[in-house]
Amino acid sequence: MLDLFGRKSSRTCDGASRRNFLKIGTLGLGASGLGALGLPDLLRARAAANEQGQATKDTSVVWLWLGGGPTHVETFDPKMTAPAEYRSMVGEVSTTLPGVTIGGLFPKIAQLSNHMSYVRSFAHSNSGHGGGTHYVMTGYDYPPADANFPPVKPSLGSIVSRYRGASHPVTGIPTYVRMNGIYGDGAAWLGASNGPFDSGGEARQNMNVQVQVDRIGDRRGLLQGLDRINRDADRTGLMKGLDSFEGQAFDLVLGRSKDAFDLNREDPRLRAKYGGGLGEQMLLARRLCEVGTGFVTIHFGGWDMHAQIVPGLKSLCPQVDQAVSTFVDDVVQRGLDKQILLVISGEFGRTPRINPSAGRDHWAPLSTLAFACGGLHNGQVIGESNAKVEVPASHPIGPQDMMATIFHTLGIDRDLHYYDQSGRPTPMIERGKPIRELVG
Repeated sequence: MLDLFGRKSSRTCDGASRRNFLKIGTLGLGASGLGALGLPDLLRARAAANEQGQATKDTSVVWLWLGGGPTHVETFDPKMTAPAEYRSMVGEVSTTLPGVTIGGLFPKIAQLSNHMSYVRSFAHSNSGHGGGTHYVMTGYDYPPADANFPPVKPSLGSIVSRYRGASHPVTGIPTYVRMNGIYGDGAAWLGASNGPFDSGGEARQNMNVQVQVDRIGDRRGLLQGLDRINRDADRTGLMKGLDSFEGQAFDLVLGRSKDAFDLNREDPRLRAKYGGGLGEQMLLARRLCEVGTGFVTIHFGGWDMHAQIVPGLKSLCPQVDQAVSTFVDDVVQRGLDKQILLVISGEFGRTPRINPSAGRDHWAPLSTLAFACGGLHNGQVIGESNAKVEVPASHPIGPQDMMATIFHTLGIDRDLHYYDQSGRPTPMIERGKPIRELVG
């Protein structure tokens, strides 16, 4: 028996256990919070769903979450025609789209705007960090979130995990992966098995096989030991005798899925182009999507700028500009622009009028939202803000419309229902519709 395990169990803010326990027993794999239900069982469940006509698109979503509430004005709607106390404090930059500008600190993203769509009428009604995050992350407003109550609705990523199965049926890669936690990113009543795989947690570390010191003296010995495991499995015919799902569970640890997390396998020149920090996380997201991860969240925080907004923007925006532009170009060059959708958002926007401290405060009536690739009809601006960038002037788009657009990309029926904790069939989306300009 080969065991891979963490020393302790941790819990997210929504009460769901992180999947931080991996174990191969008789070449089967389990995960914390799953009880007796292991990965082979989850893979069987997904295969059965496919046989019943519930097969899904081979598409993925990478959601870049700008935690704290990014200013919509200095990001994608500079509004330089507005009075000075409203317009972008960092100017604007021309894009490849005729007559379209975005915030002046995004010159590299601007040059890839034919692959982008900027939504200038995204809005909702909750200007609190917790409440706004819950609203955008789940599609449902929940004011108690601002008083630190646990989320009551499942996140988009957890819905995808429930729909597709917790792991890819061929590669065994987790369906839903997060890089740094976000309030409301859990499964709520969908169950802990549909929570996010934490790429920085113990689950990720435990994908590195642990071998007793008295058996393996160095890393070379470890690699030789793994080679022997594979050779022995082939020689004895064990792999042929295993249920195919058990084989997939075996591959999660010894095969390609584990390798997807290893950035050392990337071309050093491409890694340098992405840059460190956020860039490395976006590169990892692309690698995970290539082997079957369906939903990745990346939390890049620091956008709660109530005072002196310009220095903060000059620190954060260039990192986003570098990472996002490299990601989009990389996805396009690899021919993955129809398979991978990038979503950029936060919990709300910022007050259109600059405050006396040279900052902007919380503002849900107009928020930051952009899309890239994903097979959508990109290269456009969707919606319009009013003259002072306060509210949508036309075509308001809400969190559930964003959800419905993501469902469209992933091939998920907008009428999807699951039973909640009271046993009632509950719609994942009640009123949202895909953004028509994007889906055609």
